[in-house]
Amino acid sequence: MTVKQEPALAEVLLKPLVEAALTEDLGRRGDVTSQATIPADMHAQLQIKARQAGVICGMDLARLSFALIDGQTEFMAQVNDGETVEAGAVLAIVRGNARNLLTAERTALNFMTHLSGIATDTKKIADSVAEYPAQITCTRKTIPGLRIVQKYAVRCGGGRNHRLGLDDAILIKDNHIAIAGDIKTAIKQAQDFAGHLIPIEVEVDTLEQLEQALDTGVSLVLLDNMAPEILAQAVVMCKGRAKTEASGGITPETVQAVAKTGVDFIAMGYLTHSTTALDIGLDFSA
Repeated sequence: MTVKQEPALAEVLLKPLVEAALTEDLGRRGDVTSQATIPADMHAQLQIKARQAGVICGMDLARLSFALIDGQTEFMAQVNDGETVEAGAVLAIVRGNARNLLTAERTALNFMTHLSGIATDTKKIADSVAEYPAQITCTRKTIPGLRIVQKYAVRCGGGRNHRLGLDDAILIKDNHIAIAGDIKTAIKQAQDFAGHLIPIEVEVDTLEQLEQALDTGVSLVLLDNMAPEILAQAVVMCKGRAKTEASGGITPETVQAVAKTGVDFIAMGYLTHSTTALDIGLDFSA
């Protein structure tokens, strides 16, 4: 099954990421290996191929990697982000100056293998709980500088995004509650601050805390590190009162037990910090 294509991210958001990666790789002298071994005027055609089956993500980042090294490079995409491919599939054909193609190779593949790995694992996890109402979401446990593309990869795999940063939603966690004094005080202060446009979610660790939170009228609760049997009780308590989101070390091995409890959302830091890169390579075609 092919995941519905996610709208592409604007190039203005991607370009700084690629520029930083290329600058890091080029160092002070550029690609001395290609300069030493490849004639300056030689041209070549190469293919980006999937060596494993999976969901592809990062095509625009790969295209920019080649374009920023050499604007004359031809990048012919054969698939779109979000498409599921089999091992051996040609993802793109790139044609141009041979030195420049090899200089951009690693940066292009680093983005694609990492993001395709996230998209692939997200799809596997979402598919594994498809019979339940729960939707899979990512968290803010992302690599600094790559959050926007990691969260994009989650969407390409059929998952949803939790808040993108500290500024787009209020999430009251245990330390906020501890410093504010108690859960009701923290929620009341957040409600007074938020107005009608900023959503509020509160994290609870126990059913007692959950009841206190529900009494304040919150519409979304984060059920943190609760065993499945406790989660199931929490879902019953929240029915008709608030949406539920489970979190806390959830893995592909435990996600089904969590989904069976009836929670609305399952937050998984795993999606952006522990997924495995998809094997993708750049092959010379004579």
